[in-house]
Amino acid sequence: MPGVSSKRRLHFSKLYSFSCLKSPFRDGHSQIGQKGYSRVVYCNDPDNPEAVQLSYGGNYVSTTKYTAFNFIPKSLFEQFRRVANIYFLIVACVSFSPLAPFTALSIVAPLVVVIGATMAKEAVEDWRRRKQDIEANNRKVQVYGRNYTFVETRWEKLRVGDIIKVYKDEYFPADLLLLSSSYGDGVCYVETMNLDGETNLKLKHALEVTIHLHDEKSLQKFRAVVKCEDPNENLYSFIGTLQYDGKDYPLSLQQILLRDSKLKNTDYIYGVVIFTGHDTKVMQNSVDPPSKRSKIERKMDKIIYILFSTLVLISFIGSVFFGVETKRDISGGRYRRWYLRPDNATVFYDANRATLAAVLHFLTAIMLYGYLIPISLYVSIEIVKVLQSIFINQDQEMYYEESDRPAHARTSNLNEELGQVDTILSDKTGTLTCNSMEFVKCSIGGIPYGRGMTEVEKALAKRGKGGESDFDGGSSDFSGQNNEAVDSLHPIKGFNFRDERIVNGQWVNEPYPEYIQRFFRVLAICHTAIPDEDKESGEISYEAESPDEAAFVIAARELGFEFFARTQTSISLHELNYESGKKVDRVYQLLHVLEFSSSRKRMSVIVRNDENQLLLLCKGADSVMFERLSQHGRQFEAETRDHIKRYAEAGLRTLVVTYRELDEEEYKLWDKEFSRIKASITEDRDTLVDAAADKMERDLILLGATAVEDRLQKGVPECIEKLARAKIKLWVLTGDKMETAVNIGYACSLLRQDMKQIVITLDSPDILYLEKQGDKQALAKASLESIKKQIGEGISQINSAKESSDTNKGSSSGFGLIIDGKSLDYSLNKNLERSFFELAINCASVICCRSSPKQKARVTRLVKLGTGKTILSIGDGANDVGMLQEADIGVGISGVEGMQAVMASDFSIAQFRFLERLLLVHGHWCYRRISMMAYASFSGQAAYNDWYMSFYNVFFTSLPVIALGVFDQDVSAKLCLKYPFLYLEGVEDILFSWPRILGWMLNGVLSSLVIFFLTTNSVLNQAFRRDGKVVDFEILGVTMYTCVVWTVNCQMALSINYFTWIQHFFIWGSIAFWYVFVLIYGYLSPEISTTAYRVFVEACAPSGLYWLVTLLVVVCVLLPYFSYRSFQSRFLPMYHDIIQRKQVEGIEIGLSDDELPKKVQGKLIHLRERLKQREL
Repeated sequence: MPGVSSKRRLHFSKLYSFSCLKSPFRDGHSQIGQKGYSRVVYCNDPDNPEAVQLSYGGNYVSTTKYTAFNFIPKSLFEQFRRVANIYFLIVACVSFSPLAPFTALSIVAPLVVVIGATMAKEAVEDWRRRKQDIEANNRKVQVYGRNYTFVETRWEKLRVGDIIKVYKDEYFPADLLLLSSSYGDGVCYVETMNLDGETNLKLKHALEVTIHLHDEKSLQKFRAVVKCEDPNENLYSFIGTLQYDGKDYPLSLQQILLRDSKLKNTDYIYGVVIFTGHDTKVMQNSVDPPSKRSKIERKMDKIIYILFSTLVLISFIGSVFFGVETKRDISGGRYRRWYLRPDNATVFYDANRATLAAVLHFLTAIMLYGYLIPISLYVSIEIVKVLQSIFINQDQEMYYEESDRPAHARTSNLNEELGQVDTILSDKTGTLTCNSMEFVKCSIGGIPYGRGMTEVEKALAKRGKGGESDFDGGSSDFSGQNNEAVDSLHPIKGFNFRDERIVNGQWVNEPYPEYIQRFFRVLAICHTAIPDEDKESGEISYEAESPDEAAFVIAARELGFEFFARTQTSISLHELNYESGKKVDRVYQLLHVLEFSSSRKRMSVIVRNDENQLLLLCKGADSVMFERLSQHGRQFEAETRDHIKRYAEAGLRTLVVTYRELDEEEYKLWDKEFSRIKASITEDRDTLVDAAADKMERDLILLGATAVEDRLQKGVPECIEKLARAKIKLWVLTGDKMETAVNIGYACSLLRQDMKQIVITLDSPDILYLEKQGDKQALAKASLESIKKQIGEGISQINSAKESSDTNKGSSSGFGLIIDGKSLDYSLNKNLERSFFELAINCASVICCRSSPKQKARVTRLVKLGTGKTILSIGDGANDVGMLQEADIGVGISGVEGMQAVMASDFSIAQFRFLERLLLVHGHWCYRRISMMAYASFSGQAAYNDWYMSFYNVFFTSLPVIALGVFDQDVSAKLCLKYPFLYLEGVEDILFSWPRILGWMLNGVLSSLVIFFLTTNSVLNQAFRRDGKVVDFEILGVTMYTCVVWTVNCQMALSINYFTWIQHFFIWGSIAFWYVFVLIYGYLSPEISTTAYRVFVEACAPSGLYWLVTLLVVVCVLLPYFSYRSFQSRFLPMYHDIIQRKQVEGIEIGLSDDELPKKVQGKLIHLRERLKQREL
């Protein structure tokens, strides 16, 4: 491979000061062989008898919910979690007995259709997961075979102890022990985005004893034994030992490559498989796919309980009266109802066995009145949800053209849940951000450079809370000419800097050109990036450990300081000399790299330039850098601090840039001491190394500060602001460092400058000291006490603020909670999780940093159970899968991190901003539609003829209900987005609350009573036909049923807010179909039509009383509901009533022509032209 030899010459382990230190034996290593540390791996020794006996699991993974064996029983169990299905199963079983008043087919068929369709949908969704597993298990990898050569095999074939070879940009198929790499000293770079969401590359390094294993021949005789911890989910620790050539070597996380992380900036590595399949850390962090049901569906089960209880009560009362009356049929040898022949009755009417007859009548009544529990509702809702999902999939407003990805409802079970979301738990990298850094501004010599506005500044300007940054009277309000000039150029990834004062070499004319030169030299030299030149185009790209670092190097290149070559001991630049104005090549001898770490918060390099000067170049966080400045190096401190503050307010990530000239003797003494400390393997070595580096990083001279933007996705601040107006809370759960997460918190307005931060962390000196001591028990106890204390202090702060504040509500909205991963682990302890939840729920914003996938899932579960409300999780990576599955609704972003999150989600969108429309429009509509459907379908009317009852649920009432569930809109999509408070109807569950449910039930009962008594009293005991005949049972049934059909459909019409021709067709068509049906059905032979034989043609249609009674009954039934709705919408309006009324009155809703559909716009233009002509 080209380039391998050059990379083998690079020995970063000799250059890096911290990342490549030898791992010492710690206290944890003494536990090897004990409980929890019992795993033994025989490397490259598959025939070893002891290895065979261990029989570890293979590398096959499965993330499916079902298997071929358990699909039918498990899926059936899921279906019969619905109470109504259990009821209809019992009824179906009884329907095969003589007790059934209907045919068995009419009961069994709907149940089979409902359950079969739902099971088929579950099977399709699980098959998608299965295909993803097949793809992962069949990926290819090079494994070292018995013939001492590497052969290609599938991931699922790997076994513990195998040696494999992984190439650049490939994923690791299992958890590996790094043996060697394409670099001579065995280092490699790893991207762990799928594990923790971080884009920063991690540096891993092999043990010195194995770095010589870099070809097939050297591996031939390699045999070793690894003893280590058992499989666990902890991504940030590893304890083990390598036994090789009769010696034990300590292993740490620095030597472990985790499954689903990716090899970067390294041509290849060799590794030994330690954990496979479900034993790997990423799989240990996964959770089983759950079964999700919406809150409305679960509440419908409770409604079914109520209806079933009512059904049992009615049947019981009727059966008691039936038993009493039947027993009285034979009294003293006399027959009371002789026409029923009680002397020759079946067991169902036997007066001598009246109690048994009553019991059998009870069972018959349960089935006869079974239509009180509408199985058709479940059929209709399933149909409606599928159609709603299609509308979500086809919504062009949620289509992302750049990646050609529309929104996708992967399940239709949870549509209405989208309208009830209380809290959103979001990943950061790739979800809120674009996953790229851009150099946008800088401050050099006290002067701010960089024109343009960040996403945050634009959002602030739109809300009227701020304006453009204006550091020097015009650094942000650049002219249109400059803007166009910059935008016309080819965009450069990582560089979005605009300022004519400094680009194209113009910086030489600035007041402090020497400061600018040194500033960009620091950016071009102080890094660990590797240049990669394209042989064809000659363009140089950079392989950097982090996007920030790449942005700095690119910025330096674009402004005249191009880093083009690196060797083991030097860095080469093409520089613009401000004195001569010409480009020159300069080589800097690289002596030391004091790399960045979360505790140091800075990075330095020590170099020697062509003039033989020793320079320390340093960049880091302002919290640690200003205190290290020398007295004469603070010339621009005040201005730089002010600029940093304003950059932070604009959502930018800042670093302070400094330098220092070193004395030769001072450096030699320090180098000698530093090298001695690095070579030691004592317990306190890390502390000594930090202290030695700290000695050198003093007396610095301030040059300026950088500001890079972790670009938010388009529309994120606006989306978050709209969601906040809908009273939806947002938590951020990220694997990123605290500083990064906090910056993004400011960028997307989760955190504000006036907000008090409650930071819970375990970075105190006492805890860090105990960590280095290695006493796990003492560390755990001290950490738990520290977290308990910090949580208590946070709660006290909030309570004090509430008491002292004059404003009610939102006194705690001024608090933001920030907690790191270690602290989160202790906070989720059973003894502390309630206190932590109380603190978090009272804060306006919550950011959890350094969170592992399992922690994300645990936090999601805590919030879900703690609030009892609907929780939505959104993420884009494999590390978000557990969180998505644990939440009530999981939304996957189909971004750059692969499709793992999408495959585990319930809904997928291409950009975070589409969440606004998904919730505020589709969520609101779906919640309202399903609620109104449920009310429309839970009615107490009864019908008499067998076919009347069958067709009642299929043709006479179900189609209008489906039309309502699919098409109804209380307000338009634009108004849903314009007035986010409409969403509160779902969050507060106003439309499907128990008072409304009981109110609709009461409405059904009253409607039934009015129809029954008003119809019977209107037509009985008087002439109905011209020949003077009175009403019989058949005529009464048709008349009453006509009133039922009219009432139900007219009430549906009153409930609909948004009529289309489809609704009109279904409502009035259903009524018309009833007349067509009863007409045609009545012409069939009496054996088929039974009680309906010619009853409509000969009796009902010719009678004026039939039509008059129908009109009277329908008006009387609808009048109470119409009156109540009119009163309620006027004097006790709901949110949508307010908007509707204002829309009708034209108040506060200024819909311009542009906001109307194009067809309507065209009609308006045409009408206006006609009006003008009339006026003329």
